[in-house]
Amino acid sequence: MTDDVASLWEPLAQRLRPRHLDEFIGQKHLLGPDKLLRLLYEQGQVASLILWGPPGVGKTSLARLITQKADAAYVEFSAVLSGIKDVREVVEKARLTRQAHKKATVLFVDEIHRFNKAQQDAFLPHVESGLLTLIGATTENPSFEIIPALLSRTRVLVLEPLSREDLESLTARALADSERGLGKLEASATPEAVEFLLRSSGGDARSLLNALELAASLARSDSDGKKTITVETVEESVQRKAWRYDKDGEEHYNLISALHKSLRDGDPDGALYWLARMLEGGEDPLFLLRRMIRFASEDVGLADPLALMLGISALDSYRLLGSPEGDLALAHLAVHLALAPKSNAVYKAFGQARQDARTLGPLPVPLHIRNAPTKLMKQLGYAKGYKYAHDYQDAEVDQEHLPEELIGKRYYHPTDRGREKALKEFLDQRRKKKKES
Repeated sequence: MTDDVASLWEPLAQRLRPRHLDEFIGQKHLLGPDKLLRLLYEQGQVASLILWGPPGVGKTSLARLITQKADAAYVEFSAVLSGIKDVREVVEKARLTRQAHKKATVLFVDEIHRFNKAQQDAFLPHVESGLLTLIGATTENPSFEIIPALLSRTRVLVLEPLSREDLESLTARALADSERGLGKLEASATPEAVEFLLRSSGGDARSLLNALELAASLARSDSDGKKTITVETVEESVQRKAWRYDKDGEEHYNLISALHKSLRDGDPDGALYWLARMLEGGEDPLFLLRRMIRFASEDVGLADPLALMLGISALDSYRLLGSPEGDLALAHLAVHLALAPKSNAVYKAFGQARQDARTLGPLPVPLHIRNAPTKLMKQLGYAKGYKYAHDYQDAEVDQEHLPEELIGKRYYHPTDRGREKALKEFLDQRRKKKKES
């Protein structure tokens, strides 16, 4: 069977594997100018690496590409299908390659987390000696799945889920490419079909291309022999109904309003439902995270300072895991925000302070709290009379920090809810002491 005939039977995802690094989509943080993998590729070098990321982001393709220019033998190895005996065979072949051709061997191990400790130990001395350059791919956290000795001899690189722009570019390429893609079918896809494909793929290029290929085969040809892939065709190919959700229309604003009000009113069930509705409708999880992080500052505030930290943690978790695993971080955050004590005291205080800053103009900084790095400034009275808090009992001093025009102005009025209750008591006590003095 010729390569041309064999290629007809290859899945679209296999046919569209990048042939050189410039065809690779995504992972700009590793492949951009002067980034690690770009430099290794351009210099024809390779290093022992662990590629950690979700499915369908190009771990195998990347391993092949970065060894293209290296003067080394390349061997692919499946941790699912192989055992210690296979490891020994690879090591022996690597020795023969080094002796006969003076070449190193790059060993790519797919799903390396499936290897047990004994199997990983078998690699260790050969990675350490340089006989093998190991590139492992895993969807699991290497910290838990790979032995420390092997981890210390490799560099862990985190691959991110493909962005919407990455997936749009891949879809367009697949439809247009007549050599390896679907171009010969003269197939096109409606914007709604593309939108549903992007949403249902979950950042997984392989999943997207498999669905697109099946949808193209299901689509009917018109009188001119051209095919149009519709939402209905994609629904059939992925066996899932598309939600009718306009991310820029009224329904979008209705749903985000419902989520906000459920959080503000302390209803975790309502918050979870509206969050799920928006995610199922294809809303960008990062948009939802941004709104909830804003909510943590605006509506929870210092009544529960943990809320803002949890929002940032949820953002990091989602960026690391992607969908669907990372969606749970959004649910975690939503429930916490709904149940947290609420205060908009900081939000209101900052709004009033900003209004004064805008309307009153650049009021002068009081002399005693100005910076005085030079002799002239000191002669002009800068920093004169400043009281250094740590020189006083309880690190508390009685001195004014507002411009003269605003002396006595109070912006922040803490509530009696959550942690702000303690802050209110502390501030009231301090202000009382200052008034008495």
